[in-house]
Amino acid sequence: MTTSVMNLECHNVPRSEHPHPHWQRLDWMNLNGQWSFSFDPGDEGISSQWQSNYEIAYDSLITVPFSWVSPLSGIGSDSKGIGWYRRTLTWKPSVKDSRLFLRFGAVDYICDVWINGVHVGSHQGGYGSFEFEVTETWQVERENTIVVRVEDFDHDYQARGKQGYGEIRGIWQPVWLESRPQTYVKDAKFVTSIDGKVEVTARIIAYEAGTAELTLQFAEGSILHSADLDLVAGENEIKSSFKVNNPQLWSPETPYLYEGELQLTGSCGRDVVSTYFGIREIQTVRFDDRGYRWITLNGKPIYLNGTLDQSYHKTGYFTYPSDEEMRDEIYLMKRLGLNFVRIHIKPEEPRKLYWADKLGILVMEDMPCFWGNPDEKARTSYESEALEIIERDYNHPSIFSWVMFNETWGLKTDAKEAGVTADISQQSSYLPETQEWVREKYRWAKQMDPTRIIEDNSPCNYDHVESDINTWHFYLNGYDQLRNHLHEVVDKTFPGSDFNCIGGNVQSDAPLMNSECGNVWGIEGGAGDSDLAWHYRYMMNEFRKHDKLCGFVFTELRDVTNEFNGYYRLDGVGKDFGYDAFVPGMTIADLHSPDFIVLDAPPCQTLFYGEKTIVPLLRSSFSDQYHGQQLQVKWELWYDDLGVRTVEACGNMQVDWDGYGVSSLSSLSLTMPAREAVAVLAVSLVNDANHTIMRNFITYDVRSGKADGVIGPQSGCIQIPVSSYTEQTFKQQWESIQGAKVSGGGEGHFIYEVTLPDPAEQTLIRDIEIIFEASSKRLLARNIEGGKVNDMGIGAMHGADAMVEYNPNTYYMTDEEVHPSRLNLLIDGKAIGSFDLPDDPADARGVLSWHYQPVQNKLDEAGSYGYLCKMRIPVQLTAELNFSRTFRLELQAEVGGVALYGRNAGRYPFDLLIRYS
Repeated sequence: MTTSVMNLECHNVPRSEHPHPHWQRLDWMNLNGQWSFSFDPGDEGISSQWQSNYEIAYDSLITVPFSWVSPLSGIGSDSKGIGWYRRTLTWKPSVKDSRLFLRFGAVDYICDVWINGVHVGSHQGGYGSFEFEVTETWQVERENTIVVRVEDFDHDYQARGKQGYGEIRGIWQPVWLESRPQTYVKDAKFVTSIDGKVEVTARIIAYEAGTAELTLQFAEGSILHSADLDLVAGENEIKSSFKVNNPQLWSPETPYLYEGELQLTGSCGRDVVSTYFGIREIQTVRFDDRGYRWITLNGKPIYLNGTLDQSYHKTGYFTYPSDEEMRDEIYLMKRLGLNFVRIHIKPEEPRKLYWADKLGILVMEDMPCFWGNPDEKARTSYESEALEIIERDYNHPSIFSWVMFNETWGLKTDAKEAGVTADISQQSSYLPETQEWVREKYRWAKQMDPTRIIEDNSPCNYDHVESDINTWHFYLNGYDQLRNHLHEVVDKTFPGSDFNCIGGNVQSDAPLMNSECGNVWGIEGGAGDSDLAWHYRYMMNEFRKHDKLCGFVFTELRDVTNEFNGYYRLDGVGKDFGYDAFVPGMTIADLHSPDFIVLDAPPCQTLFYGEKTIVPLLRSSFSDQYHGQQLQVKWELWYDDLGVRTVEACGNMQVDWDGYGVSSLSSLSLTMPAREAVAVLAVSLVNDANHTIMRNFITYDVRSGKADGVIGPQSGCIQIPVSSYTEQTFKQQWESIQGAKVSGGGEGHFIYEVTLPDPAEQTLIRDIEIIFEASSKRLLARNIEGGKVNDMGIGAMHGADAMVEYNPNTYYMTDEEVHPSRLNLLIDGKAIGSFDLPDDPADARGVLSWHYQPVQNKLDEAGSYGYLCKMRIPVQLTAELNFSRTFRLELQAEVGGVALYGRNAGRYPFDLLIRYS
């Protein structure tokens, strides 16, 4: 925004930037910082005159704007109830006889405010912004005392969203004072068209009747529009329009903002407001002869690669500590190749929405929900907040959709209150009269804002009533289950279908989009903290097979208190998905390309030596960037030959890249290598400038069907199953992945007895090499004390303990935190060398650990893998073994422990391997 709009009195103040960059005046004072604070558990404050008797000492200091529950507030108490705030200050507006307003970004939940002992206003609602005019009570030449009383009792009718991760109680967004002239612009709405037409509806509060001039100036003065006005005393609604020549359209790729100001000049002063708008159009459109719609941005289809954002911070909870962290949040999304975010069950802070506008990310913004019955009190409270939210956030070009309700929360009526004596189901407790109220709210929002997509309810119970977009939620684990589910949803989606609807309602031709997906809840007891990478790749691939599907929302951007399914840890630490090990240069962003090559095959298949297979390919295009061009599909079938990347076959295919949507390409015919291998089909889409547009892969477990399958160059070899040790000395030791992996925590050793070939079979052994796959071993609480399944139920939505280290499914995904170990090799008690094991990783590279999971809804160290360890036995020791032909192999772990991976676990398809020649 315009850098000249500054608050000169906010040094060393938390969140000192202007709270509403979409609507800011020059003359303001930030009131964030330390306030006196006290709880009022007995509700004695008003009767004891806390609002006016300043001799009464408050017992704490609180840092505004942080919820009194959060660590950054300095209080850190989860107490619901009543809290009092007090602050004394002086402030004089820069222009004499200005009107003064005390503004609140958001306060949860019921707020009363006094200035110098005079009550200036009340407000109810935890998420909307509000203000009180304090002109008459503010003393410009003397100290003023502001007192705020906040009441938050978590009433059933109260819109609370998903606050269980960390409550927002009391003041949780910035507070500031602002001066305005006697006649001022209350607000203005911009409606833009891609032809450059901009319609403006402004509300002007006039002190008295008279004439005035409204001037709009944007893009450093290149856009200038003015209108002469005849104002009546009080509120005036003014409509005007202007044309932007050669408009620069806003999109995630080119987030151009027209920044500037509104000026209102008249006999009652001059009001100047800095603001901005973006020119863009969101629609739903049928293309060609399709019987369904896609979502379009600026007249073109867009595939929405999105994530669910709880918008939660570990120290400020729902209030970010700094503007930079809100900015960086948008960056973290964009670096993944995402183009939109669903802000979950809460409207976002305007400051973060500014960064979405500025950096370019589309926003689906949810209304907060209540958790009680949808009675009259709950409905009235909800409607008031929804109005505040839409009015406040209307001008953000990033927002493309309003979601009125989520997963029918707050829409189900308790059986007793419904007057039903027998138990009623979830569906039937969503009563017909409530459904009609939801329809009413959908149509109300559509009338309020016809420029955006409105959704009645983002459903997990297949219970739409009426909506601009046909979305659904699913949390499934396992390729077959996911594939079948998507086919079912797509097949049942057509105009007139009653699928995904309730109450006799049927589908229109609205776009089909997923609005929550992932594997965090698709596993018995929850996925704990486990690898996302394997599931994520094939889920993205399966989505892109379906022409009807126009986007998804992955749960979620960051881990939160009891969900560990984020692209990032809660503190922003990145996770390693491991895709570049399959296709050089591949990142998760490749899976979010608008132009995509679908590999219509499972993520891994077991095939035999030399077996042939066919891989169908499809193209999916939701961008016209390469339409009319000829692109190349380059492919390789390769495998890792004990540390050496070996290409079995390769080729390329010319593709005419025309048209939107999904269509078939020629299939690939592959022949598997004649050896034990994890083979990889790596595919890249490349343009004529040799730029790689996207990458994808699938894998194969190639087997001989025999116990002594070929491993590496032809030579003598002995494979020893990792579970066939003769001795182990670890305090914690166990087997996993159906015995294909053995682990020992802390210090200890595994001992194997090795017998080399009889001299009659091989008279002279010149060289012996030991090869195996190993990682360190991070001990979890479940490894020490045993696993515990915690069925959190609805408590999961309120921050219930996930017991992550006890969860039987937990195996930490690879990230920036490492757990190293050292492994020593001994032959007959003689140390011959050691390996530094950097970590205990789990991600897509653990192909065999994923492929050999016995069931889909439980994880047994899924995705875990190790490092290739190779060591030659010294010559002198080899000479001795020519005579004994037996030796004792000891793998001795130091503090970090060790995991050993066999034929059906990890990354490499062999057990403990002894090669000799």
